[in-house]
Amino acid sequence: MTADAEFHAGFVSFVGRPNVGKSTLTNALVGEKIAITSSRPQTTRHAIRGIVDREDGQIVLVDTPGIHRPRTLLGERLNDVVQATLADVDVIGLCLPADEKIGPGDRYINAELDKYPQATLIAIVTKSETVSRSRLAQVLLEASQLREWAEIIPVSSVGGENVSALTDLLVRVLPASPRLYEPGQHTDERRDVRISELIRESVLELVEDELPHSVAVVVDEVSPRPDGSLTDVYATIVVERDSQKGIIIGRQGSMLRSIGQSARRSVEDMLGTRVFLKLHVAVRSNWQSSPKELGRLGF
Repeated sequence: MTADAEFHAGFVSFVGRPNVGKSTLTNALVGEKIAITSSRPQTTRHAIRGIVDREDGQIVLVDTPGIHRPRTLLGERLNDVVQATLADVDVIGLCLPADEKIGPGDRYINAELDKYPQATLIAIVTKSETVSRSRLAQVLLEASQLREWAEIIPVSSVGGENVSALTDLLVRVLPASPRLYEPGQHTDERRDVRISELIRESVLELVEDELPHSVAVVVDEVSPRPDGSLTDVYATIVVERDSQKGIIIGRQGSMLRSIGQSARRSVEDMLGTRVFLKLHVAVRSNWQSSPKELGRLGF
């Protein structure tokens, strides 16, 4: 960076319908797994910050839950998280998947963006690797008809196409500002929250379609052993009904073992140490609609 060049820094949030690739895009930009991903809708439940630090700028990515019409108190609170986040960011990117038609849900979210006049608005066509060039061109045209955007850009988080170009774009449109976080920091998410999310990701990958919406995870204890060889992690998987508890545990504990094996690998990658992971399953009836239970679970 030249001596007279300005440094740019600020907050960026990607929005869109559930499962349009917001978390995958966040991870691709940061270059590290910050947000969990899944093909299941409503995977993200917290506003997660990933940090991209460069010589000329710093991008703080705030990954939010997908905007949706809520059916539970949890759903309402997730929407509240989105609204509170968007009111404070400098740039909002509406994610539109290339492999789906722009529909009523996309138009609804696009209209909602009028509530945030402080933000620079860009359109990001995700999953560009999944369609032909002609189809991609059509989606870009449809995106341009939604509103006047500061920029429209197609990206492939999986293939890496245009990820660097999107990073350049975000730095360019952010305000002049000093760094907001120390160089080398990739997230400000608390360790226990990241661990709980990695465990929940393993549940999302392995259990039945309808169950994941009723699952939460609480980390009870994280204890490095004195010799540094191992970290003990104790966590509780919370469900709403006894029948769901049976699904999570599985026949003779087979499902819980599979969840534990999958989650342990992810937690080890995050902590950089071998992990002993002990999982417990607890029933808290209708926790998604209970203010008391939601408070206990951090929502």
